[in-house]
Amino acid sequence: MGNEKLISLQHYESPVGTLLIGAFENRLCLCDWAERKSRESIDRRLCRALDGRLVTQPCSTTEEAMRQLDEYFEGRRQAFTLPLWMIGTDFQRLVWEQLRGIGYGATCSYGALAAALGRPRAVRAVASANGANALSIFIPCHRVIGTDGTLTGYAGGLEVKRFLLELEKRNR
Repeated sequence: MGNEKLISLQHYESPVGTLLIGAFENRLCLCDWAERKSRESIDRRLCRALDGRLVTQPCSTTEEAMRQLDEYFEGRRQAFTLPLWMIGTDFQRLVWEQLRGIGYGATCSYGALAAALGRPRAVRAVASANGANALSIFIPCHRVIGTDGTLTGYAGGLEVKRFLLELEKRNR
């Protein structure tokens, strides 16, 4: 049992719902909505990839993530500085890196994201990768919208997505 790897987990009460904040080896690996539909599959993916288990306990990385989230929700932070552990397929990580390039207060369509990756026909795959993001807000999947400008799926729900986009628009 002494060699067991632990993923530190804390609950963060945001203005729009509970986020689970997780860290492993001083890197943030989870910032995700507690009530999302694929909660268990995301958690299993993390535990399997890191060969560890989730344990509710604070650590310096989760504490810093919560401090940065406080600043974000107060409108005082536009960029995050924590090292991230993006756990997914090569394609998912490619999409997530692309998401990180969408500026604060800006939006991008799934089609534009696919085109930027050089895969203009991979819109559904890009949307699927977006939905598998376990680092909400830190990897800003909320900034992806439909080609016609409508708000489309979000793990935290469309009201949360709208709130985040309006928060960023106000504080840009």
